[in-house]
Amino acid sequence: MAERDVQKEIKELVTSKPVVLFLKGTPSMPMCGFSARTVEALKRCEVPFTAINVLADPDIREGVKEFGQWPTIPQLYVGGELLGGCDITIEMYENGELQPLLQAAVAKQA
Repeated sequence: MAERDVQKEIKELVTSKPVVLFLKGTPSMPMCGFSARTVEALKRCEVPFTAINVLADPDIREGVKEFGQWPTIPQLYVGGELLGGCDITIEMYENGELQPLLQAAVAKQA
């Protein structure tokens, strides 16, 4: 059996979908406050996003930290690029930058 290439899997995930959120839990049941706040901001933007539950896959949980050089979860990827974690996502939502960015990424891939 071939060894799993977690970095390749993560790259394929974040480049194949316009908006990808790595979180603890699921959008309907986030397992930490930071994930819950990030999901809420995304839902308020009314843009579809792909959610990856890192608690279901320890390799992805550790791999995504290495992939984005970002030590914490949640991590939000837009258009294949790491946007940031909870604080950055909330700040961008509150100042009106998040929704147009997400909409543009979704429209670009449509």
